[in-house]
Amino acid sequence: MADVLTETNVAMFIAQRGTEQVEFTEPKQAVEDAGADVDVISSQTDEAQAVNNDLDAGDSFEVDETFADVSAKEYDALVVPGGCVGADRLRADHDAVTFVREMFEADKPMGVICHGPWTFVEAGVVDGRTLTSYPSLQTDIRNAGGEWVDEEVVVDAGVVTSRNPDDLDAFCEKIVEEFEEGIHERD
Repeated sequence: MADVLTETNVAMFIAQRGTEQVEFTEPKQAVEDAGADVDVISSQTDEAQAVNNDLDAGDSFEVDETFADVSAKEYDALVVPGGCVGADRLRADHDAVTFVREMFEADKPMGVICHGPWTFVEAGVVDGRTLTSYPSLQTDIRNAGGEWVDEEVVVDAGVVTSRNPDDLDAFCEKIVEEFEEGIHERD
């Protein structure tokens, strides 16, 4: 799988606090190992503090760009990790939500895991899509017009979703595959 994503620019979201560390680090490593260039994007360019198991302080990570300073035109793909608090902060950030919507409208592949689909609900891009997520989001997804399923990994027109850290192996494999395929036409 090495170098299949050479010349692929991936945007990787992280909340200033509350992103689940393993859902950030493993997908980031997977796409980098496949040759992608990854920009870590958040609301501020300060370091962002991740968490473990939603409650325990994790490591801090360098942020490359802010949501306000980037455009979907600059990227080929997007990864949105979970973490209950982090995902809630991301969905409350207007610029992050706008970025998600623009990536979706440009038919670019995206990977989102655990609580990350909240940003998709907020962006209004769930209607007519089949997704999975952390189980507590299933009502939000259904209320937004999506179909929620309880599966390890789900792909719908280049949008890859998974439920939780237990699904990371399948999630990482599938995002590399979908990112390699590139643009996915959505209706």
